[in-house]
Parts: sequence; structure tokens; C-alpha cells
Amino acid sequence: METRNIFENISCIDHRYSLSEADVFAGLSRYISEEAGIRSCARCEAALIKSHLKLQGRLTDETARTLDDIASRIDPAEVYEEEEKTKHNIRALVNVMKKKVPAEIAPLVHLGATSVDILDTALSCRMRDVTQNVVLPELKKLELNLCAIADRDAEVPQVGRTHGQHAVPITFGWSVAEFVSRLGKSILRIEELSTQLAGKLAGPVGAYNGPSMIVQNPEELERTYVSFLGLSASEYSNQLVEPEYLLRLLLEMNVAFGIIANLADDLRNLQRSEIGEVFEYFASTQVGSSTMPQKRNPWNSEHVKSLWKAMCPRVMTFYMDQISEHQRDLTNSASQRFIADYVAGFTMAAARMNSVVSGLQADKETMARNLENAGGKVKGGVLAEPAYILLGEAGVNDGHEIIRQITLEAEQTGKSFFEVLKSHTEAFEKITSQLKKLGIASPQTFFEHPANYRGLAAEKSRRLAKKYETLMK
Repeated sequence: METRNIFENISCIDHRYSLSEADVFAGLSRYISEEAGIRSCARCEAALIKSHLKLQGRLTDETARTLDDIASRIDPAEVYEEEEKTKHNIRALVNVMKKKVPAEIAPLVHLGATSVDILDTALSCRMRDVTQNVVLPELKKLELNLCAIADRDAEVPQVGRTHGQHAVPITFGWSVAEFVSRLGKSILRIEELSTQLAGKLAGPVGAYNGPSMIVQNPEELERTYVSFLGLSASEYSNQLVEPEYLLRLLLEMNVAFGIIANLADDLRNLQRSEIGEVFEYFASTQVGSSTMPQKRNPWNSEHVKSLWKAMCPRVMTFYMDQISEHQRDLTNSASQRFIADYVAGFTMAAARMNSVVSGLQADKETMARNLENAGGKVKGGVLAEPAYILLGEAGVNDGHEIIRQITLEAEQTGKSFFEVLKSHTEAFEKITSQLKKLGIASPQTFFEHPANYRGLAAEKSRRLAKKYETLMK
């Protein structure tokens, strides 16, 4: 078959990303390339022959090895050439295989099967294998990198942000622990769903019409067939395997994709000039702008979000492939071929996110400075919440209004929240008295530094990091 310079390919996955994410691309190619798809179907045809021979008591180890070897070396170009004659991809594969297997078992090629017995079963095999051997390792690597940051920076003070405004203090480890928890659960679900993909050998309408002409127990033949491929049989089949097995896996991948895109967006914003709390690794030869030499753009994080924008809407197609009229129509034939693009885009985004977080550093000085100055026009204003809560605990009914007035006074005078709070002697004494009851060290100076008010951020960051580090292993 004619080969092509990769820069003549149409899909950016096959040129731009095959080079920038070469290792990931090579891993994906082993399972979801066109060659992999044809050879996967060939392995299913080999499994069908082995099933017939096993139930006949004629299967030998040597024959099994021969069939597997033939399937692994099927030339896609030869199958495509045959398809020019047959105008049918599976019949083309069958014709090619009949010429390659020993003559005495050639009649068993595709015997009792319909095309989708091969296609859907092969797709389940490929999706299981690419998920377990390429997608999950990349996701788990990302999760472990995030666990390391959540643990490492568990106590690095940072201002919290809600609605784009400064909120109460947290730690950088805590902000990363959010993604440790969210992505970790999604990874475990993807892993579980990858083990539940199913195959079939039930014929054109799923009622085992053809197999019932071959064996007395068609379901035993089906179980034998899918067991050779490491699958279970779909509980119900028409011509198709129930679509929900694959749909649920793809949907959970999209859940994980959204989490990774959310992380990328947060990291991108934390690198804004006016925030500057984290920074990506930037090589000495790297250029941030074609015209502004000083620029260091967060382009990797932007790249991840951009891939998510391109791939996420494909979920609608996954849902639409759920519907097939009566026992089957052909409206999922073309659309399902783009599942490979989606899996590739998702995995490459995870790989790029790995390149971001593996070299990600918190600018601790900037984080500390931003936190000290947090609170809008009131320096230290982010500590208004604990002051109001402590007054409430002390039995003050209008504590919220008292603290609101203190923040307004601080804004008008230009003094810090702590300075004005101290000047309100009665309120300050009640607040410090409550802090003493809680066992807070140095209650008189608690409000001097916002970093003192962090709740369980550090403790839970470490706890989540340890939990998911263990689960990923």
C-alpha cells in the first residue's frame, strides 16, 4: 500500500501530536490504529476457529499458536485490496484468512458469525487494552504527580478564591488535593469499566440462529469464543453488543477529561501576571511570543484545555450511537471510527498535563504576599469570617454586622483589618477569649497573619495524597 509523509496527513493527531507526544502515540497506535483494528478482528476470527475446534475436541496447542500468529501478522494492505473487490471489510478479512490458515480448518473461518460478532468484540478488546495499557498508566502517573504536590505543598499558604474574589486562606496543597480526589475517583471508575466490556457470538439478530445450526449449545460456543479473548458475553445482543458497556467507559473518560481541563484552567489562571503564584517549567531555548521576547505563556495548560474543547463535544456522538433501529442499522459505522481520535486526544491531554505538573512549582513568596494583601481594599480582610464566627460563639447576636463595620472602617482609614479589630477592645477581647478556649497558640496575634486561619487544609491535603497514592498502586 502507498505510504505517506506524515505532514501530508489530515488529522493533527497523526502529525503534530504524533511527534510532540511520540511515546504516547506509539502506545495508542498499538491498539487503536487501523492496523491494530484489522489485526484485532483477525484475532477474533482466530478465536472463533479455536472455539469450534475446542468444542469438537480437535484443538491443539500448536494449532492455537499457529492461528494466533497468523492473526498477528495480517497485512492491512492485503485486506484493503480485497475489500476493493468485496466492498465489505469483514468479508475481505475472511477471504484473506481463509488463504492463510491450514486448508483443513479454512471452512471454520467466520463460521456461524455475523460481521458485528467480530467487529464489536474486537472493539471491546481494543478499548479494554488501550485503556489498561496506555490510558490508565498515563492517568495514574498524573494522579501520583498531583499527590506529590498535594503532600509537598500541604502547608504552603495561599489565598482561597471564590467567584474570582479573595476568599478565606487555604494552602496550595489543598487546592491541588481537589484534583487528587476528583481525578482519583474517576481513574478507579475507568479501571472498573474497562473490565466490564463485553463481546458476542450471537448472529445477525442476536438469537443464535446460525450457531444453533452448528452446536447444540450456542451459548457455550459464545462463552468459549469470548473467553479466548478475555471477555464476557453480552447479557443481551441483537446484531450489536449492548452499547452501554462502551458508552459508560467513554463517558467516564470524559468526566476525567473535564477534571483535567479544570486543573489546566486553574493553573493557567494562577500564572497570570497579576497573580503569578505558580509557574510551568520553561526551557532555556523556549519562546513565549513571536514578537514579545519576555513572554512566558502558560501554553501547555492552554493546550490541554484546547484539546478538551475539541474532544468533549464528541460525547454527543457517543450518545447518538446508543440508538440503532430494530436489530441494527448502519448509522454507527462511520461515527464509531472516531472513538480512536477521542481516546487519542484524551490521552495526549493527560500526557501534556503530566509535563506541566511534573515541573510545576509554587512561587511561595508571591503566594505569601498575595495572601497577606488579600481582602480587596482591606488588608487582611479575609479574616473577617473567623472574627464573626468567634463573636457568635461568644454569644454576640449581631457579630456579623460588627465585623462588617470594622471592615468598612479599615477600608476608609487604610488600616489593616487586624489594626482596626484590636481597637474595638470589647469585641477583640471576646474573640481572643474564644481562641484560648480552642487552644490556639498566641491568640492575641492570630489575626495578624491570614496564614494562621487555614482549617484542616494541610491535614486533609496529606490524607488525600496518601489515600490516592496507595490506590493508584
